[in-house]
Amino acid sequence: MTAGKSAGTTTKIAIVTGGSRGLGRNTVVHLAKRGVSSIFTYRTNQAEAGKVVGLVEEQGQQAIALPLDTGKVSEFDPFVKRVWESLAQLGAERFDYLVNNAGTSNHTPIEQTTEEELDGLYNVHFKGVFFLTQKLLPLIRDGGRIVNISSGLTRVAIPGSASYASMKGAVEVLTRYLAKELGPRQIRVNTVAPGAVETDFSGGMVRDNPEINKRVAEFTALGRAGLPDDIGPMIASLLAEDNRWVNAQRIEVSGGMAI
Repeated sequence: MTAGKSAGTTTKIAIVTGGSRGLGRNTVVHLAKRGVSSIFTYRTNQAEAGKVVGLVEEQGQQAIALPLDTGKVSEFDPFVKRVWESLAQLGAERFDYLVNNAGTSNHTPIEQTTEEELDGLYNVHFKGVFFLTQKLLPLIRDGGRIVNISSGLTRVAIPGSASYASMKGAVEVLTRYLAKELGPRQIRVNTVAPGAVETDFSGGMVRDNPEINKRVAEFTALGRAGLPDDIGPMIASLLAEDNRWVNAQRIEVSGGMAI
């Protein structure tokens, strides 16, 4: 699934996991607005992925949508092969940016969390991020950028979020180690931690439940819940050359949540 004009070797290319919806979708579109083509993943909804390709095409850039379950490491080697083939379609041998965004939610109290639930979160949010990044390192350019998506819940403890937030905390530690180990290649690695955002994440809880939306607004300094357009442009700007000296940081993008 591709779209857009023919890319030259100077065109920046991003890989964004979970790019068919929510924050991933918004990031892909805002990267396109900055002249960046994308290879993005979707899990099952090919129709939604196709819509994102169309939005990228409207910006005059290229996009390739690839299916991937980021919780299954066994899929990563075939996926990397498809990435290599997709890069060839885009006229490139390497990509520039990696955004580890794909994720699932969980709101089960610690006493009720099952081993299956915890393993599922671990596979997607930490093991998947760790090994997909590892598998893609040979294809990312020296001087490239990696952004790992975390959560405001690693700083603010809200009951029912322990298992999810703990995996995001592990990703934040991994970010610092990646920055250190990839420093010789001049690859910058940062964490972006969104606050509560109105998307379909968690079943659209913040977007569709007026009571929850109101509570989020009340403990946010700017007086509202976040929107996808608050996050995607920030990630796109963080990947840009203007922010080349930002490295190994956790950047919370929450409108001043719980301060």
